[in-house]
Amino acid sequence: MWFCSECGHDSPKWQGKCPACGAWNTMVEEKVTLSSGRSITISAQAGSTPKPISQVEVVSEPRIPMPSKELNRVLGGGLVAGSMVLIGGEPGIGKSTLVLQNILSIRSKRILYVSGEESAVQIKMRADRIGRVCDNVFVACDTSLESILKHIEAVKPEILVVDSIQTIASDTIESSAGSVSQVRECAARLLKYAKDTGVPVFLIGHINKEGSIAGPKVLEHIVDAVLQFEGDRHYMYRLLRSIKNRFGSTSEIGIYEMCQRGLREVTNPSEMLLNGLDASGRRLSGSAIGVTIEGIRPFLIETQALVSTAAYGTPQRTVTGFDAKRMNMLLAVLEKRVGFKLAQKDVFLNIAGGLKVNDTALDLAVISAILSSNVDMPVPETVCMAGEVGLSGEIRQVTRLEQRISEAEKMGMTHILVPPGNLKGIDTTQFTIRITEVSKVEEAFRTLFG
Repeated sequence: MWFCSECGHDSPKWQGKCPACGAWNTMVEEKVTLSSGRSITISAQAGSTPKPISQVEVVSEPRIPMPSKELNRVLGGGLVAGSMVLIGGEPGIGKSTLVLQNILSIRSKRILYVSGEESAVQIKMRADRIGRVCDNVFVACDTSLESILKHIEAVKPEILVVDSIQTIASDTIESSAGSVSQVRECAARLLKYAKDTGVPVFLIGHINKEGSIAGPKVLEHIVDAVLQFEGDRHYMYRLLRSIKNRFGSTSEIGIYEMCQRGLREVTNPSEMLLNGLDASGRRLSGSAIGVTIEGIRPFLIETQALVSTAAYGTPQRTVTGFDAKRMNMLLAVLEKRVGFKLAQKDVFLNIAGGLKVNDTALDLAVISAILSSNVDMPVPETVCMAGEVGLSGEIRQVTRLEQRISEAEKMGMTHILVPPGNLKGIDTTQFTIRITEVSKVEEAFRTLFG
């Protein structure tokens, strides 16, 4: 059979384009047998009958609180009994470390950690490095699904961890581990176990070169929550995002810092992302503070820019942590609407801390950093800003402005630039920070540099 590696659609012959999802060159050949059958699905409860939705009884889902407050926030308040959570991320980003240091801190539950990639000695060495070895965590190194189910029956865990789902294979399917049919079958069998017994299951998954979870898309559909662990391995910060969550919000994020003894929670990221001062304590030119929101969490972030005369004929445009096309659009706005000649200058932009930000409210901070470097005048260190820049040079309104102002005031800022008309319905008397409305880019320039 031929299976689509993107959506899992099966076909008796090869096709260049998948008829289900429309992806090209994604059909892979796998051997199947009559005994393998279809993927196991969850059977209906015994004696269940259709009933009006108004008569359905709502009961609160029992949750297991996790030791990490950041993980609790992303999960929606804890781990739901009988749920299946999939955690994906780049190789070496810290997925196994995140899960291991959490389960090692749970002393009241029997936990089975199944590893198909590492030996028991490697897991013990990581546990020693984290410094939380305990006797209620059992380790099994196996890649056979049938053997794993026997381990589960012997240990009878209250939490199950499988690292990783792409290394597990069932003996009833002839294809190799990590193939579409193997991933689909093994995940479905583990899902049936979770729903039948009420034991929560953590699945750790690989990602492909495009950054999405490796394997068929049905893997993300059958699990209850999909968490993406991301960040640059060359930086110490990690972001845990919720892509899908049946038991909570997908707008929450958790922030961690990679240390020698594992992952440390970052409860106040603003303090760690602001460091644009020289040895004398003064702010350098080309640096501006923007108030961004990741999920529903506001924090201050430093935007750095360097503008210099092009040494060669073609000026360079280098961006780290921000959308390069959006920066080019902002440069065109400065050229056309404000009158700054930047066409023959190199522009380098960097978001401090190695974070990748997609919030359009950071536009005003990006433009301020570029102008600051261009005129070689520093932005005052206690001034921050939030605003989207339009193509005509106007400052457009942003969402959740009250949360942004509160965060700026909490971090010691004394002055914030905001879009006009964005303060409707907000009680500004509760803030001691000075709030200035700016409607155009040139107005923000005059406010910052006089």
